[in-house]
Amino acid sequence: MVQLGILCRSLAAFGRQFVPPHAAISESDLLLLENFIAASQKLFVITGAGISTESGIKDYRSERVGLFATSASRPTNYGDFLRNASVRQRFWARNTTAWPLFSSFKPNFSHKFFATLEHQSRLHWLVTQNVDNLHHKAGSRRLTELHGTVYSVICLSCKQMVPRDELQERILAENPGWSPTPEGFAPDADVFVAEESVKSFKTPHCEGCGGVLKPDVVFFGENVPRRRVDDINQCLEGADACMVVGSSLDTFSSYRHVCFARQELGLPLLIMNIGRTRVDHLGGLKISGRCGEAFKLLTERNNI
Repeated sequence: MVQLGILCRSLAAFGRQFVPPHAAISESDLLLLENFIAASQKLFVITGAGISTESGIKDYRSERVGLFATSASRPTNYGDFLRNASVRQRFWARNTTAWPLFSSFKPNFSHKFFATLEHQSRLHWLVTQNVDNLHHKAGSRRLTELHGTVYSVICLSCKQMVPRDELQERILAENPGWSPTPEGFAPDADVFVAEESVKSFKTPHCEGCGGVLKPDVVFFGENVPRRRVDDINQCLEGADACMVVGSSLDTFSSYRHVCFARQELGLPLLIMNIGRTRVDHLGGLKISGRCGEAFKLLTERNNI
């Protein structure tokens, strides 16, 4: 059995460290945020990993605390996953170890803030780069998960879908007595596991056709489906402002939509992120700080 207790104790000790160093939100920045949201009737929002670090989920790119800053490990590449059975074995061994904890993460104040805006008919559309399902858990429905969700698994041959919780039960049944010890956290339902444990792990396959199973997410090195890209741009065409929260936008999949919003549609842009972003040159408004703090202060001020 996967050692959930060890994971939970580790999270309690280290989870808060996943938010990078930051200054408190200033009164001027809070006023900037308040006025930007108040001026919009059809707000379009893009969120990234920075919105979920406050829920205890490690991200990739944050300075000092992200995976790229703290480890030489890199996420699984799509091509490697397709070609190499040992890569798939390692991926599923680590994902299986992480799943009990990852699936228990809860939405934080920022996720709930945007769900509230939607319920008040003040949010036009929300796009998240995250695969953690936390916006959905918070109640958001006008939502596109740009990179998919780890809560669904697809067979790459017959395209049959299976819920991740259901697959977890089958994996554990096929690996009786398998009990790895997690050795550290990584983003997106991933933890580090000793290579000896990986080698003894039995990789799951499709029950219907025996094909390769993959979380229904866009891996590094994989493209976002064209239909999803077009649908997001269509939603942007109906918006009157664009807001980026908790993302450096270093990945092209999200960067292109903000460029479309700003350069093609001329939408007002506000970026809330700790640190630099790839679109700082586009001339939008910029707030550097923890989004949960900002939205909580804004809610208290406006009784949202």
